[in-house]
Amino acid sequence: MTAVASTHPLPVPAAAAAGPEWAVAGAPVPYADALAAMEARVAAIREGTAGELVWLVEHPPTYTAGTSASPEGLLDLRFPVFRAGRGGQWTYHGPGQRTAYVMLDLGRRGRDVRAYVHALEEWLIRALDRFNVRGERREGRVGIWVADRACGTEDKIAAIGVRVTRWVTWHGVALNVDPDLTHFAGIVPCGISGAGVTSLHRLGIPATMEEADAALMAAWDEVFG
Repeated sequence: MTAVASTHPLPVPAAAAAGPEWAVAGAPVPYADALAAMEARVAAIREGTAGELVWLVEHPPTYTAGTSASPEGLLDLRFPVFRAGRGGQWTYHGPGQRTAYVMLDLGRRGRDVRAYVHALEEWLIRALDRFNVRGERREGRVGIWVADRACGTEDKIAAIGVRVTRWVTWHGVALNVDPDLTHFAGIVPCGISGAGVTSLHRLGIPATMEEADAALMAAWDEVFG
């Protein structure tokens, strides 16, 4: 087992060492259905009647608003809009984007939300490394970025938005594998203007969703144990 190489390690107790259950949705999941399913699973985890879960899904084209989203961040009402209840601002979900909903019991993992978010970032960075993509953090910004140093630009390749209810996490991350990037034009993604959005395919990496899933699964144990 490889420990997290970071300044914010997320401890894993012996009881959680087996890791969460993994589930992959076989068809696009409507966003409202995903919210209901997550809420039910989180309640069951709190009650001790279900284990931790990482749920990999795609959604139909959807805009979601986090708790910090302002009306000005929605530029074009072309897709359904949902109040997500997670932290953050505006996010797009759609086909070609792998959304990973992470439901963990932080009550058994240290009760440190900052360490948890840092671990999610590290998870994405290590998954991207398997495609020879250097994902990077940015001070004061949420998500993972890819820099083009020759041009002096940077684009966001993955978003992070979390919610914690009585120390059980829900929501999670969204990795752009091959979504329609023009759909992001309807919002100010995560409230950040002046920066672009990219994907593995835009970077010239024709990864499949299955390959992205394999990278996420392989990187999980390196970060979360």
